[in-house]
Order: sequence, then C-alpha cells, then structure tokens
Amino acid sequence: QVQLIESGGGLVQAGGSLRLSCAASGRTFSTSAMAWFRQAPGKERDLVAAILRSGGSTSYADSVKGRFTISRDNAKNTLYLQMDSLKPEDTAVYYCAARQVSWLSRFTRDYSYWGQGTQVTVSS
Repeated sequence: QVQLIESGGGLVQAGGSLRLSCAASGRTFSTSAMAWFRQAPGKERDLVAAILRSGGSTSYADSVKGRFTISRDNAKNTLYLQMDSLKPEDTAVYYCAARQVSWLSRFTRDYSYWGQGTQVTVSS
C-alpha cells in the first residue's frame, strides 16, 4: 500500500501563488507515475498535471499550462505542484494520486492510490 498526504492548500487572491506538496509513504516503488487532480463542487475530478518518476515526462491540462509546474523529489518521496497566476476558476479540492505503471494517464480509474485532498480557494 501507498499512503499519500497532501498539504499546502489555502486561500489566496487571484494572481497569487501556492505550492502543494504530497508526501508518499509505504510501498513507494509503486509510485512510478504521480499526478495532481482537482475537483470543484458539482464537477468531475480532472487531471491537472502528471509526472513520471524520472521527472523527464510531464503532462498538463490546457487550462494550467504556463501557470502550474509539477515536480517530484524521489529522495524525499514527495510530489509538488507550484501554482502561479492563480485564477478563481482554479478553486477546487486538489488530490494527489499515484500508479505503479510507468506511463502518464489523465483518467482517475488508472490511479490506484489517492490522498485525502487539500482545498485551494482563489478569491477574485
């Protein structure tokens, strides 16, 4: 099993920045691919960004390209999401996810492990 714990969410004004972290523990060899998803009230959970263990391959939702950066520190078993130029439409619960298969996917069904989520609220 893999345990994922997110942190770093909060309230920020539009145009501001936040950095989310996701600490992984347990069978961390099962975290070949990791991702951030988000879910706004009444909406589906959608991919924000994903990254492979090597860090050499990443994928972003079109809505966050150029504003968000995903990264990971394998020595610390930690995933990050740097969010800049935040907009009110970025308001959501952000979830960390991991899968053992080493390729990127934008589908929630492909990820075996999930964190509890952290709330990000962007005020206008």
